[in-house]
Amino acid sequence: MSKSPNIAAGTRRTNGAPAMLAGATRPFENIRRLKFNLDWITRPVFGIALAAAALGAIAWGSYPFAVFVAVGAIAGAREWHRMVGHPVFAREVFVSAVTIVAVVITFLALHSSLVPWLLLLLGAIVALASASLRGARAAWQAGGVLYLGVPALALVALRSVPPHGAYVIVGLMLAIWATDTGALIAGNLIGGAKLAPALSPNKTWSGTLGGILTASIVEAAYIAILHGNPALAALYGAFVATIGHAGDLFESWVKRRFQFKDSGGLIPGHGGVLDRIDSTLAASSAVALAVFASGFDPIFGAHL
Repeated sequence: MSKSPNIAAGTRRTNGAPAMLAGATRPFENIRRLKFNLDWITRPVFGIALAAAALGAIAWGSYPFAVFVAVGAIAGAREWHRMVGHPVFAREVFVSAVTIVAVVITFLALHSSLVPWLLLLLGAIVALASASLRGARAAWQAGGVLYLGVPALALVALRSVPPHGAYVIVGLMLAIWATDTGALIAGNLIGGAKLAPALSPNKTWSGTLGGILTASIVEAAYIAILHGNPALAALYGAFVATIGHAGDLFESWVKRRFQFKDSGGLIPGHGGVLDRIDSTLAASSAVALAVFASGFDPIFGAHL
């Protein structure tokens, strides 16, 4: 019986063999293509510097950490409003900055009060009204207040969780950093099929899974050192990594929607602030929801 000439959708024949899906590379083919570039130096150097600054702020206390978070959120807000509105400086940047500072200060003063959430909502409404008056994509401008404000509040609230909020934040950050590092290494070395080429042409399934696996291992090791449950920590690491990947894809979609390659150029080797914290924005919000809505323990019974 002769072979059918039909070929599965998404493949083509090259020298009689089906080729990879469009946009994909053969597994491990990227190893042969690796060439040195300046990002090999700038990316790890600035990544380590930012991580050291974050850890220093976490260890210093709730107030220094709140300042660190607010500064990062305001820098991210400027990039967001620039992306969705295009002006160099929009009024909504000021609205976001004031809202974030007010939310952080109010939380530190009142802790479990609903007032910070009401201020966030008020800030979004003011941004909506401001952008509407000048016809500047009002929903996107208002969304920026919440996109940066909710994670900022979540991080400050998690740092204040008694009695071991600092360990909660360190565990969260380790999972996010491990995800980014594992995804970068696995994606570059292994390559293969693209994860979502329409959103982010450089992301691969190998990088995504490599990031999840790395986060699981690192989080399990961290909690084991703290004498907690490493098996549960590994699942938590995978959860944080998955949410982080989703946050990364969301920001990629926004950039594609408004035709931006990077959200900015403030951090050499990384792009803009949003390019660096997109995973953190999503993961911190999800973890805070789990902690404050259901009493979830992110250190899994660790004895400190």
